[in-house]
Amino acid sequence: METLRVELGTRSYRIAVVSHELGLGEFARICAPRSTATLIVADENTDAIAVKVEVALKSSGFRTNTVIVQAGEGTKSLEWAGELYDELAELKADRQMLVVAVGGGVIGDLAGFAAATYNRGLPLFMVPTTLLSMVDSSVGGKVGINHPQGKNLIGSFHQPAGVFINTAFLDSLPEREYRSGLAEVVKYGVILDAGLFAYLETNAEAILARDPITVRHIVLRSCRLKADVVEKDEREETGLRAVLNYGHTFAHAYEAVGGYGAWLHGEAVAAGMVSASKLAEAFGRVDAEFTERQIALLKRFQLPTAPLRVWPTDDLIAAMYRDKKTEAGKLRFILPTRMGHVELVDGVSETLVRQVLSN
Repeated sequence: METLRVELGTRSYRIAVVSHELGLGEFARICAPRSTATLIVADENTDAIAVKVEVALKSSGFRTNTVIVQAGEGTKSLEWAGELYDELAELKADRQMLVVAVGGGVIGDLAGFAAATYNRGLPLFMVPTTLLSMVDSSVGGKVGINHPQGKNLIGSFHQPAGVFINTAFLDSLPEREYRSGLAEVVKYGVILDAGLFAYLETNAEAILARDPITVRHIVLRSCRLKADVVEKDEREETGLRAVLNYGHTFAHAYEAVGGYGAWLHGEAVAAGMVSASKLAEAFGRVDAEFTERQIALLKRFQLPTAPLRVWPTDDLIAAMYRDKKTEAGKLRFILPTRMGHVELVDGVSETLVRQVLSN
């Protein structure tokens, strides 16, 4: 077991990275020493893993209850959050009930949102099962659900008590889901670590083959990079944490207009990063070679590099104005200046954004 620590004062927690199923119960006990009961939340794709998690928790003295929800982005809704509230009420959950999220980003966001809001906050333990959730959504404390007008518009900051990452779960992950997660790893290279980006270029074949040592390296490095940012700007108050949203203003618009589920989140982020890089080109912040380098790597990972032309530009622009990064009715984007460095740019011209979308 290798561990990282996210230093946030009284909200600090550890991330464990393993390549086997041993140690989950003991780690949960360390992370939530006052908890005796758990509510495990999984979906139809992770119910088998949830059984293993339940066994591990029971072996460490936890009482367990499990809820299996519908798989898919549509589950991040008030309706399904209400289902979890009903279950917690039925269990007479006190404020030490440990909510255990077993799944990808949807489950982590949904279960995390329920944990953040029921009884004004329950401890949360993350067991991510997809690459995207391992390197991104399970770390940092952002939880939430979707609204028909936009992705993650209803949410909160709620740091987990701990995160248990078992990279062996990736062995059975569908190919499309695995490649989707790689988009977020590429993002970390562009925004924070030029060395990581070069590592991905050099080791693309080993990554696609899911070589355990290579995968473990990119998971650990991605988690460390995100933890470093979260430690400095936990609630996006200084603007530093916003760098993690590189490509996401475009991506969230693609998801909202295309319909949640048309693209996986990582697929939308891949196309969104290219769009943001082209926008940076229009500002003269980077050259075309910088964008082409991203396109080449994303194509090696068989990820989209452009929006679908059936999505109307007016609808995409309208979705961007609803994005959480928009301020005072003006568009803001995270744009690169060089590999490993990006900045938040205010008051971006709608005309430039339309040019990027039309091209």
